[in-house]
Amino acid sequence: MKVLKFGGTSVGSVKSILSLKKIVENEAKHQSVVVVVSALGGITDKLLSTSQLALHHQETWRTEFDKMVDRHHKMIDTIITDPTKRENLFNTVDTLFDQLKSIYYGVYLIHDLSEKTQNTIVSYGERLSSNIVATLIGGAKWFDSRDFIKTERRDHRNVLDAELTNKLVKETFADLPRVSLVPGFISRDRETDEITNLGRGGSDYTAAIIAAALDAEILEIWTDVDGFMTADPRVIKTAYTINELSYVEAMELCNFGAKVIYPPTIYPVCIKNIPIRVKNTFNPENPGTIIKAKIDDDKKPIKGISSINGTALINVTGLSMVGVIGVNRRIFTALANNGISVFMVSQASSENSTSIGVREEDAEEAAEVLNNEFSAEIENGAMFPMKIEHGLATIAIVGENMKHTAGIAGKLFGTLGRSGISVIACAQGASETNISFVVKSESLRKSLNVLHDSFFLSEYKVLNLFICGVGTVGGKLIEQIHKQYEELKERSHLKLNVVGIASSHNAIFNRDGLDLENYRKTLRASEPSDPQKLRDHIIQMNIFNSVFVDCTASKDIADLYQTLLEHNISIVAANKIAASGDYDNYRRLKRTALSHGVKFRFETNVGAGLPVIGTINDLRNSGDKILKIEAVLSGTLNYIFNALSKDTPFSQAVKQAKELGYSEPDPRIDLSGTDVIRKIVILSREAGYHVDQEDVEKHLFVPDEYFQGSVDEFWKKLPALDASFEEKREELEKEGKRWRFIATMDHGKTSVSLKAVDPESPFYNLEGSNNIVTLTTERYREYPMLIQGYGAGASVTAAGVFANVMSIANI
Repeated sequence: MKVLKFGGTSVGSVKSILSLKKIVENEAKHQSVVVVVSALGGITDKLLSTSQLALHHQETWRTEFDKMVDRHHKMIDTIITDPTKRENLFNTVDTLFDQLKSIYYGVYLIHDLSEKTQNTIVSYGERLSSNIVATLIGGAKWFDSRDFIKTERRDHRNVLDAELTNKLVKETFADLPRVSLVPGFISRDRETDEITNLGRGGSDYTAAIIAAALDAEILEIWTDVDGFMTADPRVIKTAYTINELSYVEAMELCNFGAKVIYPPTIYPVCIKNIPIRVKNTFNPENPGTIIKAKIDDDKKPIKGISSINGTALINVTGLSMVGVIGVNRRIFTALANNGISVFMVSQASSENSTSIGVREEDAEEAAEVLNNEFSAEIENGAMFPMKIEHGLATIAIVGENMKHTAGIAGKLFGTLGRSGISVIACAQGASETNISFVVKSESLRKSLNVLHDSFFLSEYKVLNLFICGVGTVGGKLIEQIHKQYEELKERSHLKLNVVGIASSHNAIFNRDGLDLENYRKTLRASEPSDPQKLRDHIIQMNIFNSVFVDCTASKDIADLYQTLLEHNISIVAANKIAASGDYDNYRRLKRTALSHGVKFRFETNVGAGLPVIGTINDLRNSGDKILKIEAVLSGTLNYIFNALSKDTPFSQAVKQAKELGYSEPDPRIDLSGTDVIRKIVILSREAGYHVDQEDVEKHLFVPDEYFQGSVDEFWKKLPALDASFEEKREELEKEGKRWRFIATMDHGKTSVSLKAVDPESPFYNLEGSNNIVTLTTERYREYPMLIQGYGAGASVTAAGVFANVMSIANI
């Protein structure tokens, strides 16, 4: 036989209760079933709130009562089609409601609501729902659980009398009908015969008690989810159903906020080794989660992550606690005597501090209780008054295989640390099935996401991108990400989630990911933004595994880097300003990234998509020393000097470079050598030298007056240089030489200049807009290392930025 329990949502609507009927009748074809039901969804809360209205002499209790009657009547009218059955059921239900109304009226008149009366009131929820379901299911026999679920009074609480209950359950169901219908939750006191209950979630407990007493084949808990999830799906979109759990794992997850089943449910069936299956009434085909003693082929160290928000820590501190026996006994006895539940304890080995996790609503009372308990010690200064830390959340990672896997705790705290999440307190039992820790509430979502991602509970690793700048490079980058999205998901199990896009005037955000097909239209219609608003919004989103991608040339945007790194947001920059600007700021950014465990990547600052900076870093990390760098670093200038010919004068070559997108919108930035100066400064710094832009010797080829005035004036004046350039070009051609604008760093001394190179030079045959970098090092002294390739162009630069992003994703 099976025991099936259906929760409030499973009997809360016409659709769900008809699904329940189908499930039960299908099961009853094969064996006897005992069906335990909760009250209609929300009715228990309504019963309690209405009793408070009556207690406080508010006439609205009548309105709320009538709403409950109406809801049950409508349910019966809709689902019970047989006139005779419907009339009989109405009589039963109305009799119960008449009794309930009389009780409410008594509370209203005498302004008193005892525990006994409250227990009686809430019992009507299950008594009503179970009679409705018993009538709905053909051949079902209704049993009153108050006749065989018995409690006794112990420590001011009603607790199950297991021995008597087991005896009565066996007697009651000695001759099992095909379908037995039982109201969950409710019980009676063994001595006084007063109505009691098994507490919130008690219907699960009722079902487990019956299953254990009757040695059921299985206990099935039917609810509104497919089973236990790896994490709360409302917080983590990638959470999925756990196929199998051990009893211990399920208990740990339930105790720490996974409200799938009532924790005491597990114990009665666990000792009888009866499996529990959690299934979804609204999706009965889903296999759900099976809970049993031993899991086959169980290799995952972590099964799930659960959490309790709205928690507080009570810190009990004092020198008198050190080495004194009985302090903890006093703490927990005092709290237990006042009905305060403790769900986590963390104690320092020095014994002078104990942190106790309680629910936020119990914090003030708990502190008062402990202050009273230790009043003498507090008065003489041996202990300090209780300190409460509010606004916290408790998280637990659960898995029995943790004890067989080294490094879980290290990975846990390392992952949190890299995400900028501080752990306030933690606890781990010797069984190593649960590591619990406390964080600030505002870090809960981020903590859950980053841990779910880190421990491979997610199907995909997620990287959340904020892309600033949608011009040539930024636009191409977004296009490349959009095209590669599905392939990266399939091949690398990586989701590149673009959660923010900003232009120079607008910004859009969506933590679930933006539509990259139509982002420009959305961006144009969005609210105005500026760098400060952008920074604040990104920080407020507090999103995990996040990367800020700067595809601008803006100093204001570069000024955001320090704050973003301090909030554990990695930076990928095509923008050269930060890496080539003030040296102290450059070093500070690098140190901040290192100390916060995030990345500051700017490979495309030099050579677009060429692996120049990465190569320099690899050489230095392996113990080599960079002695000299010689490089053609401007694809724009290389294109211009390659394009020069008898038919293409200097001014025309510059114009072509702009039209092809090689130059900056204002080509004077390229012609002034500013871009090359920045690049040689960056390479020199990455090579280990302290260099600023002012240190670079400049030998330029365009007179200073051409850099004054507007861009339009520049274009008008530029042809005046054509004749002199053509004259010099012809001389070079006769000598078999070519112009190259070369940046040099030699043992820390830097310069940029236009040089004539002969065919023996590696720079001589440099085509189009290509770049070339030669590295002379202690190892590559006689034959310098050479890196060559495309050094300009939006697609190539965007691909280099993309590669930087991927390098962060693959760490």
